[in-house]
Amino acid sequence: MLNFFFNIFLALVWALANGQISLPSLSIGFALGYCVLWFSQPLMGRSRYFQRLPIAIRFAGFFLWQLILSNLRVAYDVITPHLYMRPGIIAVPLDAKTDREITLLANLITLTPGTLSLDVSDDKRTLYVHAMFVDSPESVRDSIKNGFERRLLELIR
Repeated sequence: MLNFFFNIFLALVWALANGQISLPSLSIGFALGYCVLWFSQPLMGRSRYFQRLPIAIRFAGFFLWQLILSNLRVAYDVITPHLYMRPGIIAVPLDAKTDREITLLANLITLTPGTLSLDVSDDKRTLYVHAMFVDSPESVRDSIKNGFERRLLELIR
């Protein structure tokens, strides 16, 4: 976590040195700061930051892609005269164990249009999700397990 704050600090220093605080300048500064910190690992010690940042970037890209796809699917269903939705409630068995993991997964599911996390079982082994488009419960369950949950746990653990 300390390396992340150093990286943000180096990005700010880069932007201030350029005299232009903008998203492109901060992005370049962040990338340069990442390289500087990566090369200084022998001095500062090894860190999981350099393994997690690429995973976090892939996760953000995956989430944005899912967000775009689900928005388009819901919008298409709204603007067409025929309703394609087949709503249903699915029980999703969880590999997430801690409250933090379960909460993050439930929030990511709820943030995606067309899905809503409803409840977690008392033993915290099952998450109940309402989905607008349930072609088959197995496909929805699989998309949550192998999509959001697997990538989230890879990032957090």
